[in-house]
Amino acid sequence: MNRIMILTIGRQFGSGGRIIGKKLAEAFGIAYYDKELIELASRESGLCHDVFEKADEKTSDSLTHAFSQGFPYMGMYTPHLNILSNEGLFKIQSDAIRKLGDTESCVIVGRCADYILREHPGCISFFIHNRMENRVQRVVERQQATVEQAKELIAKTDKSRAAYYDYFTNKTWGKASSYHLSIDVSALGIDDTVTFMKTFVEKKSKV
Repeated sequence: MNRIMILTIGRQFGSGGRIIGKKLAEAFGIAYYDKELIELASRESGLCHDVFEKADEKTSDSLTHAFSQGFPYMGMYTPHLNILSNEGLFKIQSDAIRKLGDTESCVIVGRCADYILREHPGCISFFIHNRMENRVQRVVERQQATVEQAKELIAKTDKSRAAYYDYFTNKTWGKASSYHLSIDVSALGIDDTVTFMKTFVEKKSKV
């Protein structure tokens, strides 16, 4: 691979975006980052992992009192309201994502990576969606939840992800024009969707 390639994946909750991301990374032999970004941002900032976990793809300002809730500080930054604000944490995580974009080819799931790396010449962005019945079934099996619980969790998580994305990007989460390619997984299934995405990347990379 002659240049760094970053494949970003936005996804509806329960759509299969995470497993697709992992399989796509395996297909290209590159790294995969999802929750791993939380650990990376924590390590590079000196802030506790739990601070980023609590803020992960959420817009709530509740983190401003994180220390009073017992989240430890690891010493690389001076504790300050601006750092613990969602904007401060977003900047730290964005810096970690940009650093990845400068150093290695990888798949990044969520975290507004498509927007953060929008000027990266090797960035290709995807959005994964799926039929509701498929999403509900996936969440029921994965979370051992009832159908009603699954529907509630899907609605809550999608709303949170949309608010986070729209707030930090001034774009619209899930809107096709926000990405290079938006894909309905129910049309092809997981494995054929990965194959289709791989072909798309290979063709676009030659343009």
